[in-house]
Amino acid sequence: MDIEGENKPAPLHRTRVKMLWDERNLYILAELEEPDVWGRLRQHDTIIFQDNDFEVFIDPDGDTHNYFEIEINALNTVMDLFMLKPYRNGAAAMLNWDTKGLRTAIHVNGTLNKPGDKDRSWTVEMAVPFSALSFYRGRFTPQDGSQWRINFSRVQWQTEVKENQYVKIPRTPEYNWVWSPQGIINMHAPERWGYLQFSTSPSGPVTFNEPATLAARNALWEVYYRQQQYRREHRQYAKDLGALDLMELPLTPVIEATSTQFTAVVKHAGYETIINHEGKITSRHE
Repeated sequence: MDIEGENKPAPLHRTRVKMLWDERNLYILAELEEPDVWGRLRQHDTIIFQDNDFEVFIDPDGDTHNYFEIEINALNTVMDLFMLKPYRNGAAAMLNWDTKGLRTAIHVNGTLNKPGDKDRSWTVEMAVPFSALSFYRGRFTPQDGSQWRINFSRVQWQTEVKENQYVKIPRTPEYNWVWSPQGIINMHAPERWGYLQFSTSPSGPVTFNEPATLAARNALWEVYYRQQQYRREHRQYAKDLGALDLMELPLTPVIEATSTQFTAVVKHAGYETIINHEGKITSRHE
């Protein structure tokens, strides 16, 4: 649906994704319905969303820091990057990181860069090695029941044909269609991504297990958003929930703050969950 959610217009074209996994890779297949398949960018790590593209966002431990993004267009050109933390917290994309061992393939059900006919779709295949996601933080190898944060995005530009080529219509914003709606026009808010639960079941329905820390995390994200707003207005962080008008939260966080930093903690369901002023959120058994 639209990145902002179901209250926005439905996407013009359907996008479907399936996943599989084994001990080495996460396999992703995406089918993007598209009547006019085109692409221009051919150099690795150029800004691929300047073309129509398909994007994958992965945060294996769900702390909103040290996460990965892979973008690909219909020419099989890839941009992959690593983020120490979201842009909102002052980070820059590390384009010098590559998904070592990544395999990708594109198939066009129609003709590429050929106006005048109607195409059906283009498909993306990826094999993302778990070893490549071990960069910076140790190995991430999922087990049955493991849960990661993940999202998929499709950037779609409005085009017209000039001199027998597709060109983007000037001063026309792109569409951004996603799997799990963000509620805002920003993919780099990992706390809003969906959950990927790994299962060894070969087929049939699998029960999604809501994370035990979900309620605590929801409460802490309310604190985080209010703290950022409070600092914009008062040039410092609040030292208690009352200043943030959050006294009625279902769970009660404990805040410690200076003018430039804060942490908030919730103890619930056998876990201690902590968020800081940069939105890094972690949980540990009490």
